[in-house]
Amino acid sequence: MTGNRNAALHFVDRHVDEGRGDKVAFREAAGQRRSLTYGALARRSDLVAGALARADIRPEERAACILLDQVEYPEIFWGALKAGVVPVALNTLLSTPIYDFILRDSRATCLFVSAELLDVVMPAARGVDSIRQVIVIGGAAPEGAIAYEDFLQGAKPGPTRVVSDDECAFWLYSSGSTGQPKGVRHVHGALKATADTYGAQVLGIREDDTVFSVAKIFFAYGLGNAMTFPMSVGATTVLFNGRPTPQVVTEILAQERPTIFCGVPTLYAATVHHLEKTGVPAGDLRLCISAGEALPGEIGNRWRDLWGVDILDGVGSTEMLHIFLSNRPGDVVYGTSGLPVPGYELRCVNEDGQEIVPGEVGELLVRGASAAEGYWNKRDKSRATFEGEWTRTGDKYEVTPEGRFVYCGRTDDMFKVSGIWVSPFEVEQALIAHPGVLEAAVVPQRDEDGLEKPKAFVVLKDGVDAAATVDALKDFVKARVGAWKYPRWVEVVPDLPKTATGKIQRFKLRESAPEKEHA
Repeated sequence: MTGNRNAALHFVDRHVDEGRGDKVAFREAAGQRRSLTYGALARRSDLVAGALARADIRPEERAACILLDQVEYPEIFWGALKAGVVPVALNTLLSTPIYDFILRDSRATCLFVSAELLDVVMPAARGVDSIRQVIVIGGAAPEGAIAYEDFLQGAKPGPTRVVSDDECAFWLYSSGSTGQPKGVRHVHGALKATADTYGAQVLGIREDDTVFSVAKIFFAYGLGNAMTFPMSVGATTVLFNGRPTPQVVTEILAQERPTIFCGVPTLYAATVHHLEKTGVPAGDLRLCISAGEALPGEIGNRWRDLWGVDILDGVGSTEMLHIFLSNRPGDVVYGTSGLPVPGYELRCVNEDGQEIVPGEVGELLVRGASAAEGYWNKRDKSRATFEGEWTRTGDKYEVTPEGRFVYCGRTDDMFKVSGIWVSPFEVEQALIAHPGVLEAAVVPQRDEDGLEKPKAFVVLKDGVDAAATVDALKDFVKARVGAWKYPRWVEVVPDLPKTATGKIQRFKLRESAPEKEHA
C-alpha cells in the first residue's frame, strides 16, 4: 500500500479532518472529570512527538509506559507512534525486580511513569543504563526526572513519521500467567485489523457509544477496548485509574452510563454476587464482553438475569492483540467461546498436528492479520509459537458438531485421570455452580499411589459454612461432570493467585500442592 500507514493518522488525526475535533474521546471517572477531545488529543500527541525528538529519543527506540488509565496515556501512546518511537505498555501492578527485568530487557531509552507508581518504579529505573529520560505524570518529579508538562513545554509539534503497515508500532509484555513476561512486538497494521474485525463485525461499535473497560490499557484486551475500538469510530471512553471493585464498577455503570462494558470473568462473578445483595442500578448497557479467561456459564446467566444483557464471552491473546473467537449479539451459547471472528481462521490439532473431530480435544491455532511479529530476544519461543501464518494459542479446545468452540484449559493445565483428559475449567464451572462458591481453580495433585487426581482451591461467598460446603462439593461435582473428575481434595482459600489481568495462575497453585497426600 502507498502513503503513510502510521496508525495515529487513522485513529487520531482522521477524526479532526472528519469534523469530530470537539467530540470527547476520553473522560475520567470517579470524580476526576478531566476529559480530552479528539482535537486536543491530536494537538497534544503532536507535542509529545516533538518533545521526544527534542529529547533525542529516536525512531525505533523504546519508551516504557508505566501509566495508570488517565487522559495522558493516549497522548503519550499516539504521540510516540507519530514520532516513530515504540511505546512499551507495562503492567502497573508489578514489583520492583520485575520492572528492573523488563526495563533492561526492552532497553528502553525513556520512561513515562505515573507519580503514584514512583516508589516502586524508580528503584528499578535508576539502575538501567539505557534510560536517558524519565517523565513523571501527575505529580512532582524526583531528582533526575522531569514533570510531564515541563517535558512538553516549548516543544514544537512533531511531524508524523511515515511508516508502512508492517513497521513495529508498540510492544506489550505477556502477563506472565506461566512465568517470566515476554516482550510481544506489534505492527501498525495490527491495530486497524482488530478494529475492522472484532470491533466492527462483532461489537458493531458506533460513534454514539460510550465504553468502559475494567481491563487496563496495558493489557491487550484493555488496549482494544479503551482505545482501538472506540477511536476507530469516534466514540467516547471512560477511564478509571483505580482498582475495579464490584462496588466501584457498579457506581461507574450507574454514573457514567456506558453503553459497552468490558469485563473479565473474575470481576463479573464478584459483581454478580454484589448486585444480588444490593440490587441493580439504572444503566444504558447494550453490550457486555468478557475475555482473559473463559467465562463460566453460570455467571453469564446470572448477569443476564440481573441486567437483561448477555455477556459476549470471547478469546484473545497478547500475541493476537485482541479477540479472535467469540459469541456475538443474538447468538450467545454460555459454556462455549462461540465462533471464529470474521477475518480469522481457526483450527484445533492433536499432538500429531492432525485436525481433531468432534468429541476430541486439541490445541487451538489461529491465523489473522493482527498476529504479532514475534517475541523480543526469544527466538526459540517465537519459532514454537508463530508457525508461518499460524499462531499457537496454548489453549485446549473441543469443537462441537455445530462448529462452536468449547474451552478445556491451557495446554499446561490439562491432565489425565484414569487415562482420560480432564479439563480444569469444566470442573471449575461445576464448582462455581454451587451457591456457596464464588471462585474456584483446579490443578492436578498426586495421591498416595503417585497418580494424578484433581485438587480444588475454592473461594467461598461471605457467610458460607466452610466445613459443610467442602463436604458437599465433591458429590455436587460428581453429579454434574462425572465421577472420575470430582476433586479428591478441596481447600478453602481467601483468594486465588491471579495476574493483573484476571487470569488465574494455576502454576502457583501446582507449586503449592504437595506431591503426595492421602485422599
